[in-house]
Amino acid sequence: MDLGLGGARVVVTGASRGIGRAIAQTFAEEGADLAVCARSPEPLERAAEELRALGATVVAEPVDVADTDALTGFLDRAADGLGGIDVLVSNVSGGSSASWEQSFATDVLPFVRMAEHAAPRLAESERGGAIVLISTTSALHSGRPSGPKSYGAVKAALNHHAAALGRTLPERGIRVNTVSPGPVEFEGGGWARRRTADPEFYTSVRDGIPMGRMGRPEEVARAVVFLASPAASFITGANLVVDGGFVDRV
Repeated sequence: MDLGLGGARVVVTGASRGIGRAIAQTFAEEGADLAVCARSPEPLERAAEELRALGATVVAEPVDVADTDALTGFLDRAADGLGGIDVLVSNVSGGSSASWEQSFATDVLPFVRMAEHAAPRLAESERGGAIVLISTTSALHSGRPSGPKSYGAVKAALNHHAAALGRTLPERGIRVNTVSPGPVEFEGGGWARRRTADPEFYTSVRDGIPMGRMGRPEEVARAVVFLASPAASFITGANLVVDGGFVDRV
């Protein structure tokens, strides 16, 4: 299937590693140009060089997403560097160990501010603008590994906000959808660390996945790129769960 992303102008936050990096790479493989950001300059630049090697035009900046001025400034420079914005992918998180205050500052507010700030640019897209929020299955259930922590709760709030935007922004030509990954393992990521540090917990979660394994970043990335593409032109307000059947729900 041709996803119709050749020449698309795509912004991906948190793009230096794991799911975010896989998302950026999959867009580049589809022929899109990219603006990417992350907190750490060195892994971000390595990721940017890999994207350029795939033929993409790349704008890359280290950004602390909790700094609203820095984040909106990056969006402005991304639009200038790419000639506009067609797709915004919000992949930001303080992580499962963040405090409630940190989670609000690094998860909720950045998505709210990005969606507000990028909307006028997305509304100008001749392809039709698209926003994709990266959430988590921890927002959909309260059992392990979620539990009574800020991570799942703030992501649940974001799911609600994204769904509401998905029903109000189409009148401006912008679709909004969410992708909720289940446990995903990659080198240097949280589940890779748990496999060594807490193998019993790791195994109990892995064995609760009907497909018998953790997910891979590229499996999440393909779902994101599809939802952002013209191939998903009649989908908005949806939450696509990519979890190998981990969450038991209808």
